[in-house]
Amino acid sequence: MSGGPFGNLQAFLDRAADRLSTISPGPDDPTSNPRGDHDLDDEGVAIAPPGPHRHAAVLVPVVAREDGLAMLFNLRSASLRDHSGQISFPGGKIDAADPGPAGAALREANEEIGLDPARVRLLGYLDSYLSATGFLVVPVVGLLEEPVSLALNPTEVAEVFEVPLPVLMDPDGHSLSSGIWRGRTRCYYAITHEGRLIWGVTAGIVRNLYERLCL
Repeated sequence: MSGGPFGNLQAFLDRAADRLSTISPGPDDPTSNPRGDHDLDDEGVAIAPPGPHRHAAVLVPVVAREDGLAMLFNLRSASLRDHSGQISFPGGKIDAADPGPAGAALREANEEIGLDPARVRLLGYLDSYLSATGFLVVPVVGLLEEPVSLALNPTEVAEVFEVPLPVLMDPDGHSLSSGIWRGRTRCYYAITHEGRLIWGVTAGIVRNLYERLCL
């Protein structure tokens, strides 16, 4: 593979090792500075959801393919009560028995899409992200080692798909959008690729990865 840090696997790994945090921000770390859609309101109207926050973690899965690097996403089942039909990363709430955010992200990925935790090489952490619904999400970046074998849980995931990493790391594809949510204007990042809309927390995490690796 070639094409800079997002077409060459070793170049990507070197940059990730240099720029991603090796220490989880942790759900209770008072020194962490969570990101969130509230950061995007330049008029100062939006406020961060007040605590106590619910703690969650997601796996940000990168796959090395013959034609380059790609990122894997879930399309959530239409039958789910929350965020049905939306695009997300594998992940969910951190349980008391989980060995930290990385353990929770790997467990949820196994439950949702049948991903074997042993096939994931953990690369580091992004900034925690505070969702509008009060979840404090820790993004865990991982490289999926070939062969990637998945078995979807249809009650949670309708489909998985990949987007080339160079596409996601192109800031020209990151648009700021807004809408009315619970009577208030909510601003968020949105990324469109081949008719699919990645937005909200998921797009915000992608943007954070771009800022870490590219700026």
